Amino acid sequence: MATRHLVRTIVLQSLYEWDFYKHEADLIKIVERNLLEFGPGVDEPDFVWRLVKGVVEHLAEIDKTISRVAPEWPLDQIAIIDRNVLRLGLYELLYADKAEVPPRVAINEAIEVAKNYGGLNSPKFINGVLGTVYREIEGDNSAEKQPGKTKHKKE
Repeated sequence: MATRHLVRTIVLQSLYEWDFYKHEADLIKIVERNLLEFGPGVDEPDFVWRLVKGVVEHLAEIDKTISRVAPEWPLDQIAIIDRNVLRLGLYELLYADKAEVPPRVAINEAIEVAKNYGGLNSPKFINGVLGTVYREIEGDNSAEKQPGKTKHKKE
């Protein structure tokens, strides 16, 4: 298992536990424990903390994005594992350094994590939500890059 893939699973396990306890548990202690138990010798511990910090700092915006893109699935009705795979994937897709983690890598990693830890339909659900957001981003970027093109929002 590649180091970054392992890091993502550790972050996911930590976010899952934190979410299970309604964000009342000490996330730093959870991450430290999981890193020690599941990732001794991880050569990029700073990547763990960037992901955790990024998800937490952008949690409200990420959750709004999930609710907007998957309106038929209220956030509290999405399985805890899927909700946190989406949070991690959306953080990487929307806020992380694109040079470090290209968007397609962020999507692929989220799908792979969902295959390993989610239910039968998790990979398809994760792919659908992240794919929709990716297309929105690409649509915005392609309109900005083409002279004379304007972005229009659907009413």
